[in-house]
Amino acid sequence: MKILILNGSPRINGNTSIAIKEMVKVFEENDVESEVVQLGNKDIRGCIACNYCYKNKKCAIDDIVNELAVKFNECDGLVVASPVYFASANATLIACLDRLFYSTSFDKRFKVGASVVCARRGGASATFDELNKYFTISGMPIASANYWNSIHGRKVGEAEHDLEGLQTMRALANNMVFLMKSIALGLKEYGKPEEEKKIMTNFIGNNL
Repeated sequence: MKILILNGSPRINGNTSIAIKEMVKVFEENDVESEVVQLGNKDIRGCIACNYCYKNKKCAIDDIVNELAVKFNECDGLVVASPVYFASANATLIACLDRLFYSTSFDKRFKVGASVVCARRGGASATFDELNKYFTISGMPIASANYWNSIHGRKVGEAEHDLEGLQTMRALANNMVFLMKSIALGLKEYGKPEEEKKIMTNFIGNNL
């Protein structure tokens, strides 16, 4: 099993990384392969709504997003982690996720998703909800823990002292592994449920 981990922090080995490393320990203990990609320090622009991806199955902006698309297609689980800025995720990460999810047409159903947020104080739950929306629109089950998936710290290294946050990361990782393995067994036994052709409606009357 493979897990792709996207670190939206611009800080190398910052508090968001502490949360991720706590999860990676659990993945290693369960013989689950994981790859961490640091995104917050990359030059990633947002979607330009050109619809190039409709015909070409990849984004017109040929940067790390197209590289991640291949890894995303191959993984069984996706962890998206971000520090909190103004009760929201890092803008670079959001730009990446917008393009990554929009430009990829492969079936994402039953890949397990998990979001992780790191805050000094507030805004964690708002950012947590923001990141989970990428999973829920794609048919991806969301892994939960024993609390909302957050850890706290401002200065580099402070998250090491958030014992409850670290425990939450371990619980999240264990639950994610269990969910991925359970889904794999279910898919082997029953396969994916049939999916109807997508119905798209607008709020303007041109579809009436």
